[in-house]
Amino acid sequence: MSAIPNTAVEIREGTIADLPQILELIHELARYEKMEHEVENNVQMMESDGFGVRPVFGSFVAIIDGKIIGAAIYYFRYSTWKGKRLYLEDLIVHEPMRGKGIGKKLFERVMRKVIEDDFTGMMWQVLDWNSPAIEFYKTFSTRFDPEWINCHLESEQIKSYLNRKS
Repeated sequence: MSAIPNTAVEIREGTIADLPQILELIHELARYEKMEHEVENNVQMMESDGFGVRPVFGSFVAIIDGKIIGAAIYYFRYSTWKGKRLYLEDLIVHEPMRGKGIGKKLFERVMRKVIEDDFTGMMWQVLDWNSPAIEFYKTFSTRFDPEWINCHLESEQIKSYLNRKS
């Protein structure tokens, strides 16, 4: 597939008005990863979490002809070893638009944010079976960490554990 000219794609910060389309992209990604049943997020949560009193995430969107066709969702984290870092939670491009350079434009915008805000770097995850994404990230000389295991506790698990402790 051929790249889309830079003039045809607008990359800008996400707004509250963009959240319904961003959530559609999140559901599309979850379907691709065969995990749509795990999506609990909704527009109201995203409004509060991204644009409330204490925002915990930011986003960039890719737009063609007024339609959002991609999004990068990020947040800030702190590494005791490296200092402040940007964590790229998701880089999503609408399936028919993949392979046209849109993900690259979004990823480059996130990289510019790292430099603009004086972060020490960025990190993200990629599923080990997602070969297209892995190949994409390799083009940026990405370092992949095979040693780290992802750990998760859901709030219900935490509540259950804490209730047993008291």
